[in-house]
Amino acid sequence: MPPPPRPAPTVYFDGSCPLCRAEIAHYRRLAGGDALHWVDVSAAGAALGDGLDCRRAMARFHVRDADGRLHSGGAAFACLWRALPGWRWLGRATGVPPLSWLLEAAYRGFLPLRPALQRRLGPWLARRAAPGGRP
Repeated sequence: MPPPPRPAPTVYFDGSCPLCRAEIAHYRRLAGGDALHWVDVSAAGAALGDGLDCRRAMARFHVRDADGRLHSGGAAFACLWRALPGWRWLGRATGVPPLSWLLEAAYRGFLPLRPALQRRLGPWLARRAAPGGRP
């Protein structure tokens, strides 16, 4: 008898952030994206599971892998990429040092820029996402 299927990774994202919504929409459209669980942590009552609360989930990107381990920041992106067929190579490469260190440093460098990018790009991203907006 074959082993039971492993649970799909769960991706926790900030649905109140226009940048995050646009990026997650991109990943969801990719091959394999429909097999992942997507949780908008900005939604009231979002199920976050053990070890993750709303404050932490809103502050950083998180992915819970198929084994139930919670990954944050750059490691979460590497985990997400390993779950997507066309991106597995990038997830494997950025999942080990020294590239994992560089990915985390880049992620930490992006976090302080995120509010300004949201203000500047948010309206443009919202127009693109609206019905009849440009893809």
